[in-house]
Amino acid sequence: MSLKDHRRDYTKGGLSRSDLSSDPYQQFDRWLQQAIDAGLGDPTGMVVATQDESGYLWQRMVLLKDVGVDKGFVFFTNYSSSKAQAIDHNPRVSLHFPWNELDRQVIVGGVASKISKLETAHYFLSRPRESQLAAWASHQSRPISARSVLEQQLHAMKEKFSHGDIPVPDFWGGYRVVPDRIEFWQGGVNRLHDRFRYYREGESDWWIEQLQP
Repeated sequence: MSLKDHRRDYTKGGLSRSDLSSDPYQQFDRWLQQAIDAGLGDPTGMVVATQDESGYLWQRMVLLKDVGVDKGFVFFTNYSSSKAQAIDHNPRVSLHFPWNELDRQVIVGGVASKISKLETAHYFLSRPRESQLAAWASHQSRPISARSVLEQQLHAMKEKFSHGDIPVPDFWGGYRVVPDRIEFWQGGVNRLHDRFRYYREGESDWWIEQLQP
């Protein structure tokens, strides 16, 4: 297989300035709903990119769990994980929504901070019991010798919390990414893609600029 010959055209439709909302959150909600309606496998899946104290860049997929003007972009993780440690060092992160089936992507740049314990508890208690147990069982990002170790840890948590509700782990919670730039990308014919970036400084209004592909 020759990779240089592996290509396709982008024909899902263009994006013009008149198509955009003046508010990037409204524009994102619109595109997210269209991704959900299109039946994409993981419409809320997003890549979180961080930089750790050694300058090492890393990316991983997580699920978006809330979004809005007063909420930013919210996801949850183990506060001892490599991503959390990187955010502690450098809270500036990038999010990427790869909606490839629609020839679309959204890139978010902003600052991440921990959400309140109350918000974390509200979400944790809404999770399936198995997911709650998994949060307790996994020492996220730490090495193990075999999967059986993880399964043993899960079994231990099932025994520990065999009766009653499962409490929220103190090492687990959410992050809110408050953006200062959001880019919407729509694939175009002959690689003439449409790109629009919303950006702001501080609490100023959002500005919109069109970028060359």
